[in-house]
Amino acid sequence: MMRFLLVSLLSGLTLSLSEGLAQPNKPLSEPGGGTAAEEKLPSAASGFSDVALVERCINARKEYENSLKALYEHYVKVGDKQRAAWAERELMAYHLAWKPSYNLDVKDVPPPTLEARVNVKEANDLYRLAMEYKGKGLGDDYILNMRRAELLLREILEKYPSSDKIGDVAYQLGDIYESRAYKQYDRAAKYFERSFEWAKGSRTDARLRAAILYDRHLNERSKAMELYRSVIDHDTDPNRIRQAEKRLAELNGRK
Repeated sequence: MMRFLLVSLLSGLTLSLSEGLAQPNKPLSEPGGGTAAEEKLPSAASGFSDVALVERCINARKEYENSLKALYEHYVKVGDKQRAAWAERELMAYHLAWKPSYNLDVKDVPPPTLEARVNVKEANDLYRLAMEYKGKGLGDDYILNMRRAELLLREILEKYPSSDKIGDVAYQLGDIYESRAYKQYDRAAKYFERSFEWAKGSRTDARLRAAILYDRHLNERSKAMELYRSVIDHDTDPNRIRQAEKRLAELNGRK
């Protein structure tokens, strides 16, 4: 399985996007863009459940990805370099494509009950490799490297959910989803929450970053206030505590 993953992550490094790889179709707008077409779609609040549809979409994505990997492996094995290159390019385009979560409760964010208990070498190796990609490069290279980092980090959560690194993994995923490569703020906030839920006594700024996302980007002020209070109660950094206290006072003053 690791071999299949690294086909999509590593073999594409030899290809330049500027040498013939077409850009994937982009969504009509970034999340929160509010196009007219988007506003006409039924929301979760309209009473229609999207769970079955989201599961179908996720399964279709995985089947498409796996079929491309199988094609690539086949053409490499039989020595068909041209078709192997086609499969490789299509696989790269798939990983560049913008793929929103739609529903975070459907095969996306693991539950808060996971426990970081065991030192797992394989998880440590995946984490190190992810950090070699994360944030590196410019333009399309940056996007590809953030996708690679995301895949490796999510692989840890899927294969090694009891690894003692899952709190760090969640924090890095939150940072990735907040970045300009994704701008998926709901996803980022949830992973920042999982970071301090899975790693008890965490000394990172995960609580504050989650609070700010709920406050500034997701318009969930009650959730933001809850997390600002949590920063005050649990954090040990004076600057973060002061920031939380100041913003909490501002929000309370609006009531």
